[in-house]
Amino acid sequence: MAENIKGQSSSDHPFVRISTADPTILDEECIAVERSDPCTIVIIGATGDLTARKLMPALFNLYKNDDLPETFSIVGCGRTQLDDQKFRDKLENAIMAGGGADRSRWQSFAKSLHYQPVVYDDLPSYTRLAKVLRELDRQHQTRGNRIFYLALPPTLYKPVAGMVGRAGLSHENTNGNGWARLVVEKPFGRDLETAIDLDRGIHEYFKEHQIFRIDHYLAKETVQNVLMFRFANAIFEPVWNRRYIDYVDITATETLGVEHRAGYYEQSGVLRDMFQNHMMQLLALTAMEPPSRFKADHVRDERVKLFRALRPFPAGNFQDSLVLGQYVRGTNNGKEVPAYREEPGVNAGSLTPTYARMKVFVDNWRWQGVPFYLTSGKRLAEKITRIAIQFKEVPHSMFRAVLGESINANRLIMGIYPEEKITLTFQTKNPGARVCLRSVTMDFHYHQAQHGPVLDAYEKVLLDCMLGDQMLFWRQDAVELCWSFLTPILSGCEVCNDRAGMLHFYKAFSWGPREADTLAKLL
Repeated sequence: MAENIKGQSSSDHPFVRISTADPTILDEECIAVERSDPCTIVIIGATGDLTARKLMPALFNLYKNDDLPETFSIVGCGRTQLDDQKFRDKLENAIMAGGGADRSRWQSFAKSLHYQPVVYDDLPSYTRLAKVLRELDRQHQTRGNRIFYLALPPTLYKPVAGMVGRAGLSHENTNGNGWARLVVEKPFGRDLETAIDLDRGIHEYFKEHQIFRIDHYLAKETVQNVLMFRFANAIFEPVWNRRYIDYVDITATETLGVEHRAGYYEQSGVLRDMFQNHMMQLLALTAMEPPSRFKADHVRDERVKLFRALRPFPAGNFQDSLVLGQYVRGTNNGKEVPAYREEPGVNAGSLTPTYARMKVFVDNWRWQGVPFYLTSGKRLAEKITRIAIQFKEVPHSMFRAVLGESINANRLIMGIYPEEKITLTFQTKNPGARVCLRSVTMDFHYHQAQHGPVLDAYEKVLLDCMLGDQMLFWRQDAVELCWSFLTPILSGCEVCNDRAGMLHFYKAFSWGPREADTLAKLL
């Protein structure tokens, strides 16, 4: 007879075990109640697009959800001459236009917004900023705790960090108060040499524990869920290896073209823009070994071990491991879009790739011989981010006489965008007298039965930065290992004699160049 659970008579459900999980209670337990120390968030480059579209809406949402410190201030800095009120009005207009408005809450939030003009290469302007910050510390009682968020072009990271340091703003007190943290966005350099140079420049004034290298992909809820799915469920970890998995396909595609980023994209291309950071992190979460503890450095140690195990590309012979593409004109819903070479700011003969499909191997015990296919590109058929685990076919078919030789293998898909869900495909008998198999799918939707607020990626990384939690941020050794893996590929692609021959063209809103089909098994 079944165990008596939650006060129910065992005779009510003689063969059913009642779950003790109350979703409401679980959600209340999981909502973060820890608040960071009071602090001032200094956004350098605050008049730019990143602040209006991402940072300020994230900070405002944290405020509405009561997740910001009890006392805080936000200081925008930029070359534009504004006062506090004009800065507040500018951001209010941006947030209201974005549909994230709550005017009554905004008015109280805006009292903590301030603006200080800064010339990025002028030390006296940072000295004036330091004086303003000391005054705001007294006004808002933020104890000298400061976050410096560089919402700037990557070329300015090193000189601006140096100016912040020279003005004495990177100094931390030894009494537990007055911490200073620096936040930088990707890209962290454009190759191994520049990444090392950037790190050396930042470390001249900031120590490693003060540096937060953001990759917002890592902060997506469903990306974080990959670790939980793998290591909190006993049924998956035993088969998460070369014995049972045929291949892994990690995809991050988008329908947008280069848009207004031609100046940046012409210098980067898809490999620098997506593979050095986002794709490598998705690979690491999928393939890393279980950390001994769910602590920042333990998790980051395992990611680093995975990057060390990447098999180098065969020198001078990339064709079997890499396909590059560039979009040409295409039509979507009757509307034609220009080719990449026709985009404003793009060289008419540009050889910059907008698509890449890469086959990589992890040379360790768990994954030896299992190919990982990484695909990313612009102007593709759909905007999708997902991780697909293709399991091997059953080793022997006892059904050969009635079903033939082939039985579809199991497949697990972890959807990140647009559908945040996990699906598992497996085989069952089709109802009826005949013996036929059919593929069926079990679905789990990530927000099913979810209660309470959901943090978006920027809200999560800002909150973690205030708390000093480095779990979702890059560490420099990981940055250098990824560049060490990719730099030979970039060099080979950019200086080879047949660079034009390596570039395959594909229609906008297609699934990429046909040549990519020969690189891997199709999904």
